[in-house]
Amino acid sequence: MSAPQLHQRAGRGGYGRDGASNVSFGTADYEAVDLNERELEKVGGGLPQWVQRAAGVAGRPQDRSRDDKVGLIVGLVLTALAFCVRFYRISHPDEVVFDEVHFGKFAAYYILREYYFDVHPPLAKMLNGLSGWLVGFDGHFDFENIGDSYTAAGVPYVGMRALPAIMGALTIPVIYGIMRESGYPVIIAAFSAALILFDNGHVAQTRLILLDAALVLFMTLSLYAYIRFYKLRHREFTMEWWGWQAATGFFLACTLGCKMVGLFTFLTVGTAVAIDLWKILDIRRGHTMSHVGRHVGARVLTLIVLPAIVYLSFFWIHFKVLKYSGTGDSFMSPAFQETLEGNPLLLNSQEIRYYDTVTIQHKDTKVFLHSHLERYPLRYEDGRISSQGQQVTGYPHNDTNNHWTIVPTKELPETGRGRVVRHKDVVQLLHVQSNSHLLTHDVASPLTTTNQEFTTWPAGDESRKNDTLFQIMVTDAHEGEPLKSKAGHFRFVHVSTKVSMYTWPNTLPDWAFKQQEINGNKNAQERAATWFVDEIVDDETHQDPRNRTGVVEARAVRHVNFFKKFFELQLAMLQHNAGLTASHPYASNPIEWPFMLKGISFWTKGDVKEQIYMIGNIFGGWSCVMALSIFVGIWGADHLARRRGQDPIPDPVRNRLHNSVGFFIAAWAFHYFPFFLMSRQLFIHHYLPAQVASALVAGAVVNFIATESINYPVSVLGPSSRLRPRTYANIGRPATIGIAVFIAAIISVFIFFSPLTYGTPGLEGDQVLARKLLSSWTLHFSPK
Repeated sequence: MSAPQLHQRAGRGGYGRDGASNVSFGTADYEAVDLNERELEKVGGGLPQWVQRAAGVAGRPQDRSRDDKVGLIVGLVLTALAFCVRFYRISHPDEVVFDEVHFGKFAAYYILREYYFDVHPPLAKMLNGLSGWLVGFDGHFDFENIGDSYTAAGVPYVGMRALPAIMGALTIPVIYGIMRESGYPVIIAAFSAALILFDNGHVAQTRLILLDAALVLFMTLSLYAYIRFYKLRHREFTMEWWGWQAATGFFLACTLGCKMVGLFTFLTVGTAVAIDLWKILDIRRGHTMSHVGRHVGARVLTLIVLPAIVYLSFFWIHFKVLKYSGTGDSFMSPAFQETLEGNPLLLNSQEIRYYDTVTIQHKDTKVFLHSHLERYPLRYEDGRISSQGQQVTGYPHNDTNNHWTIVPTKELPETGRGRVVRHKDVVQLLHVQSNSHLLTHDVASPLTTTNQEFTTWPAGDESRKNDTLFQIMVTDAHEGEPLKSKAGHFRFVHVSTKVSMYTWPNTLPDWAFKQQEINGNKNAQERAATWFVDEIVDDETHQDPRNRTGVVEARAVRHVNFFKKFFELQLAMLQHNAGLTASHPYASNPIEWPFMLKGISFWTKGDVKEQIYMIGNIFGGWSCVMALSIFVGIWGADHLARRRGQDPIPDPVRNRLHNSVGFFIAAWAFHYFPFFLMSRQLFIHHYLPAQVASALVAGAVVNFIATESINYPVSVLGPSSRLRPRTYANIGRPATIGIAVFIAAIISVFIFFSPLTYGTPGLEGDQVLARKLLSSWTLHFSPK
């Protein structure tokens, strides 16, 4: 083979037999075989250095075996370091830290088998519960407040923290493996892994009873499995090809099963798959539509159907374990609640009859429908005039002013089932203490001017009877279904104006005793306008209403279709997640996360001046930001140069840079930018998955700066692969030393901030001040 021929082949190494690029959005490489040493020597002289490297002159085939051995040793060392870093002083503090108040409590609920509600899917929480059960935790600890003692209560908290620490440690070799499988040298892969291994924020977050260790591990496993699958594209439909594709789908489901952030990992892999299928569809590849259809079917089966089944299985286990009534009952529908043993709806729910005196409670805010003799002021602060009617408010406590009698608007039989209140019945509500009917009219409510005012009208005065008529719309009810206490959620719709009785957490001024506003919401379908009868106080016979049907046998637990329960819970999770908009002293904005402008105070102990402050390794974090910026600059400059007919980057290096790094960039973007669209409460720990992706980008950019050579090929060859020369990346001694010094600097910064990561030792004021690199960091015990 002549030098010009080799130069030509090396220069177009990114193209296959049909002339189309065989580099997909994922991990870029080329079809190749080894050249023997004599041929390498023959073509080496007189060629540019990068061509010699592309032809294999820069390395020998035996280097591959040696590189693999060194790579294995380095991977094992990184793994051992990861375990040491995350298990160091894991028993400290022996108190509840930050969100362990939530996720430790959820672990206890699994052990007690009591139903709870949370906005996140259950996998990571079930794993925490399993770890607690395995180490002997009985579930009888409330995790009530940050600082509560584990030791005093005999909680085996070290064992419970061990599982997140193990998963956090295992993330490091996976990151290292991603870089190695993508074709990067050992030193580069170690660099990317070190960025996360010695990141103070990752360490702090992944050694506590939290969810993020599992989330990040499964996210990285998803990327790793997809890269391994894509590398087998020349051996399609083999067992190994199917295995890694199925593993990708499984790990994607596990990622989503930890937090909804897993959807962003689905988007990352889904985009890569879509681009890959688009290239398979290219007619120049010579594939029949039947062949393309097999590929599409395989992706649907392993990356959609399989993850869906796995994800559903997490909830099936969740429902099976949590069989008893618990704190999460009230978030669910009455039908759902009746599937739980010991639920009050099974024990106390009764049909409501006309002339029953009841208390009515709002489903979400738990205030009672209330009225008192005080009236709305003539004029509000904004100058509007009120009706000066009797005030109707929401009151959170038990009170006789919460008592309302349900009055029929139709003739009733003397006895029997005809006296039961049913779905779609039109009724009046009589306020017992003031002997007046509930009324709403076209007058603006005190605080929400777009909604109608609620007041009352004297009983016996028929002049405004139409304004006192309301229709009971029972949720998910069939025609004529009885209204039940506890179990019957309903909307109370005004017949004339079609508004629904509504309330929200907004208190009225002093003239209404700071009670909650009740108004008429013009959106009659508003889901938050949902109420239920909490208690039957009295009936027209004035006997105990619990005994009016005789002896009531205990009812069996209701069976509801799994999918109905699943979709109800998914909707509730999404709604409540979007509703987490309250302010928090340690909440932050996404724009602050890459620069680590604001952390979270996890735990403090004043007498010994110890604290845990969750913030990343600022040197490593800012290096990742710089790498992202450099990549954008390289990409833009290369495109501008090629627009002008220049070719500054060899094709093999360009393909690796654009495609492999492009996959990492997509992972970073998909796990970061969607947070800008969210109005919910956000914290810096939401950036952890994106930060892992930025570490992968940083390694790839350092590789580009350090050398123009690449390890090649990366993919597994197929029976029809085109022969091309094998090459080995040569970082060089100066670059290797530089990277090693960079890693040493990352470790130094980690050690400097480690007292804030581990909560020990305690720091004096001047020591805290020395670590407060940014004024936006809210460190405790710092001099004023």
